[in-house]
Amino acid sequence: MEFFRIKKDIPFMKHALKFNIISIVTFILAVFFLFYNGLHLSVEFTGGTLIEVRYDKPADLEQIRSDLAKAKFNDFMVQNFGSSQDVMIRLAPQKDLEIQASKIGESVLTAVQNPNNSATLQRIEFVGPQVGKELAENGAIALLVVMFGIVVYLAFRFEWRFAVATIIANFHDVVIILGFFAFFQWEFSLSVLAAVLAILGYSVNESVVVFDRVRETFRKNRTLDTTAKVLDHAITSTISRTIITHGSTQAMVLSMLFFGGETLFYFALALTIGICFGIYSSVLVASPLVMWLGASRQNFIKPKKVTVADGTRTADGACV
Repeated sequence: MEFFRIKKDIPFMKHALKFNIISIVTFILAVFFLFYNGLHLSVEFTGGTLIEVRYDKPADLEQIRSDLAKAKFNDFMVQNFGSSQDVMIRLAPQKDLEIQASKIGESVLTAVQNPNNSATLQRIEFVGPQVGKELAENGAIALLVVMFGIVVYLAFRFEWRFAVATIIANFHDVVIILGFFAFFQWEFSLSVLAAVLAILGYSVNESVVVFDRVRETFRKNRTLDTTAKVLDHAITSTISRTIITHGSTQAMVLSMLFFGGETLFYFALALTIGICFGIYSSVLVASPLVMWLGASRQNFIKPKKVTVADGTRTADGACV
């Protein structure tokens, strides 16, 4: 389905160098902030305390956050857990409070008590730094495995140049997302990691759509005599599909961003950044890299073989 069709190909590759300079500068800035600021890791990665509290009535999450802040707790997350009456409170290791581990649950319960809505402590669990370290390591391994799988898949489906270009573009997307979180010191949690993994697959899907059209154009359209023109045609002919797909997805993600509350906020924020940069990288990073790596019509069209008296030769005269 198409909303519109652009008859004249847009010369994206004419400006490929400019786009890639922008990408390189953005990438370098993201890496700088990752090393300079680091990520603001959540309690899953740093260790801390998980506390479940049950209220008699639906809980007011904003009031609970306000009460915890007044009690001088810092680096906490409050979210519903199962129902509107069940609340999970995640506390990072508290530096400003001298509270014994055995008393922290009571201290939190006292802070969030409401005279009009009684709260009871359901469960308290301590996450040690070793567990957080293992989660961080497993998350990094998950990213590497996904990226390796992408390379293998694209190498088999298309050709090694397309695999290399796509993985560079995807790595660019991941670093940019992490750079945003490092620069603004947004909390990086397991849900954000899940969003990053989702963006990897989403970006690959966009690259596959463009590269499928590139392969089809190489095979069927002989009037486009350069790789740059083929890439321009492939990107232009898939713009309508890109707007429909990404526009629909972005509308849903924005609804989570604005109406999903604090629990889904950073997850939706990571998806929003990833979708925008995923489109950009698939079209304006991966495609120029394919061109510069030397992709051509010969990569997709096998020379025809003809039988002659002295043996079998290809259509261009080479002896086989």
